[in-house]
Amino acid sequence: MDDLSNVTTVPLTNSNFVQPFRMLFKQAGKDKSWDLVRVHESVAIIIFNISRKKLVFVQQFRPAVYINSIPAENRTNPIDTTKYPAKLGFTLELCAGIVDKQKPLTEIAAEEILEECGYKVDHEKLEYIIQFHSGVGLSGDPQTIFYAEVTDDMKVSSGGGNPEEGELIDVVEMSIAEVETYVSQKSVPSPGGFLFGLQWFFNKKASLYVS
Repeated sequence: MDDLSNVTTVPLTNSNFVQPFRMLFKQAGKDKSWDLVRVHESVAIIIFNISRKKLVFVQQFRPAVYINSIPAENRTNPIDTTKYPAKLGFTLELCAGIVDKQKPLTEIAAEEILEECGYKVDHEKLEYIIQFHSGVGLSGDPQTIFYAEVTDDMKVSSGGGNPEEGELIDVVEMSIAEVETYVSQKSVPSPGGFLFGLQWFFNKKASLYVS
């Protein structure tokens, strides 16, 4: 994941994941327009290993985070990866994935848990938490969050994502105390859904496992 080179930015002409468009509308008697991006719906899962009382997350390189960690005046091609190493784009997140199959969301979530984190779970035992809209100023895509409790016996692989899709994921397990320390920082390399998920866990589940 640290091996980063030949970084350049180019115009986007086509994509299987992002489709920009413009919405025209009239509001309060005034003609308006808004530039939008159509992206896939997604699922995310708060995973807690009850065998060792640890939360299970994924760490990966996010190009958007990386490029926005570089001052605008220094984003000239090619990016100097000696000055701006890959770790600037490393994020800590919930296990998650896009909804690109005609399946129940719980089944897609269970597949992501297996693929990214290596735990085989029964999709019917996932606990629904909430659905909300992400990127409300640009995409408004819905994300559904579930909760899963796993045990060491359910670990069937090392996870790491799907190499055929170019995924390169590290599984990170943290104790409740370690997570509390992490979120007490002034700035964290994590998305809002991750922070919401942890808040839900602290409010609803953590007390059951802290002596």
